[in-house]
Amino acid sequence: MRPLVLLWSWLVLPGYGALVGPKEVREFEGGTVSLQCTYREELRKNKKYWCRKTGLFLLRCSDAIYIDDGQEKTEGRVSIQDSPQELTFHVTLTNLSVQDTGKYWCGVKMLGLDETFLVSLTVLPGSSPHAATSPNEETSPHKATSPHAGTSSPAPYLNATSTEDNRLTTSSRSKSRTSRSVVRILAPVLVLLTLLLATGLAALGRYMLQCRKKAQQAMQTQRNEKVYLSHLNQK
Repeated sequence: MRPLVLLWSWLVLPGYGALVGPKEVREFEGGTVSLQCTYREELRKNKKYWCRKTGLFLLRCSDAIYIDDGQEKTEGRVSIQDSPQELTFHVTLTNLSVQDTGKYWCGVKMLGLDETFLVSLTVLPGSSPHAATSPNEETSPHKATSPHAGTSSPAPYLNATSTEDNRLTTSSRSKSRTSRSVVRILAPVLVLLTLLLATGLAALGRYMLQCRKKAQQAMQTQRNEKVYLSHLNQK
């Protein structure tokens, strides 16, 4: 019975909520997007990474960028920085193109299976709202990035589209948290129902086995009686 409990615990609550971030991010071509993934305290010193999801049946992690505790690293148009005091690591992608559209992973290295969170990036064709920015004007993608934000436009250039994106991201996070709460509530119930079902099946199996033994004993008794009567008749 115990392995059954362990199996359900692994299926329903495997490292639940150890890594969270924005599920969907959208930005115009040529723009910059910044996001952050939040991890739990016990993962503070683990190696973090950002990579692109490739493959359909055999999933792979391509173009991965790894950082250790508190490091910052830039490769090409991608920058990743770990902030262990805030339990977050930030990812910034610049000069976006339509080809950047795809699925990406925020990841934390673990013994065995890594903790990962899947982020969907959509790059919209057309001019970016950042195109009107003066060349001498510095823009920091982190200024407009709130915790768990999935869009990256600096505050002076937020438009109706980015505001709507923020609302959609907030709504999706709320739905995700609600579904997680439901799973946490239902998980013990599912485990209990499974245990009750297994116990009932075991009891039913024992009962059927006992009935079968009794039937076999009754048949054997009848046979013995017939043999005894036949002997008496012969005498």
